[in-house]
Amino acid sequence: MSSFTRRRMMVTTSAAGLLGSMPVSLPALAQSSAPKDTNWLHYANDLSASRYAPLDQINGDNFNKLEMVWRFSTNALGPNLDADYQATPLFVNGKVYCTAGYRRDVVCLDGATGELLWFHRYDEGRRSGSRGGPGLGVAYWSDGTNERIVYVTRSYLMFSLDAKTGRPDPAFGENGMIDLRLNDDQEMDPTRGIIGLHAAPLVVRDVVVVGAAPTASSKGYIRGFDVKTGQRKWIFHTIPRKGEVGYDTWLVPGQAEEIGNGGCWASMSADDELGLVYCGVESFATDMEGVGRQGPGLFGESLVALDIETGQRKWHYQMVHHGLWDRDVPCAGILCDLTVDGKAVKAIAQPSKQGYVYVLDRTNGKPVWPIPEVKVPKGHVPGEWYSPTQPMPTKPPPFAKQGVSEDDLVDFTPEIAARAREIAKHYQLGPLYAPPPMLSDTVFGAFNLPGMQGGVNWPGGSYDPQTGLLYVFSKHQIGITGVGLNSDGKPAPRGGPPAQGSFDSNGGAFGGFASITGGNHGVRFPGAPDGLHDPIVRGMISIEGIPLEKPPYGTVTAIDLHKGTIAWQVTHGETPDHIKNHRLLKGLNIPRTGQSGILGTLTTRSLVVLGDCGLFTDEQGRKGARLRAYDKATGAEKGAVFMDKVQTGVAMTYMHKGKQYIVTAIGSSYGADLVAFALPDAAIKASAPNEER
Repeated sequence: MSSFTRRRMMVTTSAAGLLGSMPVSLPALAQSSAPKDTNWLHYANDLSASRYAPLDQINGDNFNKLEMVWRFSTNALGPNLDADYQATPLFVNGKVYCTAGYRRDVVCLDGATGELLWFHRYDEGRRSGSRGGPGLGVAYWSDGTNERIVYVTRSYLMFSLDAKTGRPDPAFGENGMIDLRLNDDQEMDPTRGIIGLHAAPLVVRDVVVVGAAPTASSKGYIRGFDVKTGQRKWIFHTIPRKGEVGYDTWLVPGQAEEIGNGGCWASMSADDELGLVYCGVESFATDMEGVGRQGPGLFGESLVALDIETGQRKWHYQMVHHGLWDRDVPCAGILCDLTVDGKAVKAIAQPSKQGYVYVLDRTNGKPVWPIPEVKVPKGHVPGEWYSPTQPMPTKPPPFAKQGVSEDDLVDFTPEIAARAREIAKHYQLGPLYAPPPMLSDTVFGAFNLPGMQGGVNWPGGSYDPQTGLLYVFSKHQIGITGVGLNSDGKPAPRGGPPAQGSFDSNGGAFGGFASITGGNHGVRFPGAPDGLHDPIVRGMISIEGIPLEKPPYGTVTAIDLHKGTIAWQVTHGETPDHIKNHRLLKGLNIPRTGQSGILGTLTTRSLVVLGDCGLFTDEQGRKGARLRAYDKATGAEKGAVFMDKVQTGVAMTYMHKGKQYIVTAIGSSYGADLVAFALPDAAIKASAPNEER
């Protein structure tokens, strides 16, 4: 039996037999027998994080003919169902590798059939982490002979598995595992959920680069490990220590030592030729209140370029000084070789929650187009430090609405418009970097666009290196920020959307700081006559479920990175049922609103592909979602394929034995699946050139 039982248990098994049988793996496909087969070796396909594959068997003419050819359910992996399966798999030599299930197991599937070949599970006992769920995926490494799958568990352990068998590599750490809470230049409790990671590690050369998603009690340092042995090679302190670059941007002595967070929880990218890995760092504790971190505060909300071999900082660019809006760097910067004003530029394009794409020279961190420091409003929270300016790119234009005014409020009918303005009177409206206000009986917070989740979030964008076009999905939903006071007189931050039907913005009597973010849609109050007359309470950002912001609620934008312009923007997703069938909107012709959510794009030779993040009832009366394709040059929708669950991960694609597959994670309250779409053989034959028929 491939397991051991002490306080914990590790299991690796083949799908061909019982747990006691030896793991069975299928031989890798010979390149000579299938010369057109492709691999997908990193979370976003390549080290550049392009999420691009130059495949065109699936195209605008036949996209609607796609069929679901296999489905792998994660429901048996763990004690609870997973509704938000965010992973993107890898595909290597005929096999699909992915994290899956509530406990974040690793599975190896046959790329043509979805058959389970092996899986790896580790019983973490009482250990917990700051990031649960299946995570975003795994990393792959090979020296041409040996192949390894590397991943981080829910409780911040890192495993190296033999890609052929799923067995832990005995040469890596201790029995194939290293504890990431050790050797981190700080003391950590071995079992408490103080730190974790949901992103896949990045393997470049023979180095595994790992970030962190810490809580306020720990610091999110970035480390590099030897992929063969698991030995730590280097560490970068995202919160500088005394004597290190950036320490003087913390103006009050001791605050840098006391503060937490500052992790790189997002995916990363790397330039092997330059020897640099690019890491996006989040804000520090707390996201929307910074009394305990006076000053600009490096390296918060910065893109940092580190030497792959040594971890030495080569350059950094801070996108938000002393952030108060939870504008963490949410995704990998995308490497792109541009021609700008006739000059070749090795660039990196960093999409952001705030709706900007920061385009920098990836050799030195200097802006490709001017990013001036622009004066921003100052707030009134006692003891807070406010940056007088923030960097705002001149190119490309924002891909999301920034800031909130009365013109941004919903106005489907005069009554709805009047109600939206009435609710908005309890909130501050202002520009992108309007500071969170002090809460009071009359001020419920500030409206923010984009909301705290973006804009862009962890899926990031995709990039076509042939055309220089960057594609991003953007969420358009109002968020709320504010700072209240707690009765104990100490900082008491909390974030994230409030519980349905409730919104606690100040924690009780006034006395200490507490930041808020979020809001609720669709909350009704018993006895209220209707949504136009419900009591106005903290957190209300809808009128009987109708969002306070005007649609669209979700868009896909194509950005020309050679010119720094927007090529096109389209509304993504159908109008939700609760808008389409709303009693207050009867008789109105509501244009397609799109859907609010967190999505990422996949780019192929001719298409941009992404799914719906919400269910709706279609013309056949089916409740479901769609996997959609857009012409990547024009934004015209070319096809939409039915899915019975919403897209929760980001799609990837590969060619295997002459057939192109598109694979994505989907989920609902009934559980989650990894599903693969492909064309029927007849459609492939009909669309093939004559010489291939």
